[in-house]
Amino acid sequence: MFPPACPHGDIQTLYPEVFWVQGSIKVGPGMSLNRNMVILRAGRSLTLINPVRLDDDGLRALDALGEVTRIIRLGDFHGRDDAFYRDRYPCLFWAQSGQTTYPESDIDVLIDEAAPGPIKDSQFFVFRHARFPEAALLLRQHGLLITTDALQYYQNWRYFSPFTKFVFRVFGFRRGMNIGGPWLKRVTPRHGSLEEDFQRLCALPFDALIAAHGQPLRHGANALVKAEVQSVFATSATA
Repeated sequence: MFPPACPHGDIQTLYPEVFWVQGSIKVGPGMSLNRNMVILRAGRSLTLINPVRLDDDGLRALDALGEVTRIIRLGDFHGRDDAFYRDRYPCLFWAQSGQTTYPESDIDVLIDEAAPGPIKDSQFFVFRHARFPEAALLLRQHGLLITTDALQYYQNWRYFSPFTKFVFRVFGFRRGMNIGGPWLKRVTPRHGSLEEDFQRLCALPFDALIAAHGQPLRHGANALVKAEVQSVFATSATA
């Protein structure tokens, strides 16, 4: 009924009441890569961001943390495991309107910059010029920015198959901070640009970052994002 759980690690503490787990996904013959789920806890209430299906041991560990009451889809190209969690738990589904990759799920709470975030001292950021829905979530207490495909930080290539590593290098991915090239090409309007969105994002008060792919970065994220934005859009302007 639902896609099976793929190999994943254990739930780890990122900050007090903020957890993450790195899983994987097979995207084609000989192609696999990592993907991350962030878990926020407020009392006994859990919020899953960029949900990744866990195996039975992982689900037991998740249930030991609290009760899943929300799942949040920040990017249109993610959502493979949303239906699994909606079936398993009586939770609310948060997303932007206009979902296309996994359009079957009804949205309970619309994500909007003017709307409150899911927990105290959190706020949404929306890529206003993107052709497909994409957002980020800022946790002000920790200066943590949670993204999906727009920004990805890599320290290693865990769960990447050799062929996927090769393909990612061809697409321009490298260790460090990356604006996802394939994502940017797909979501940028014809004759348009997302530079203004990224400039607004750089103005947010974050110093740490965790994306739906890669590894968490605890310090220095804002400076690296600004440098990547300058590099990518300076190159685009001269292309």
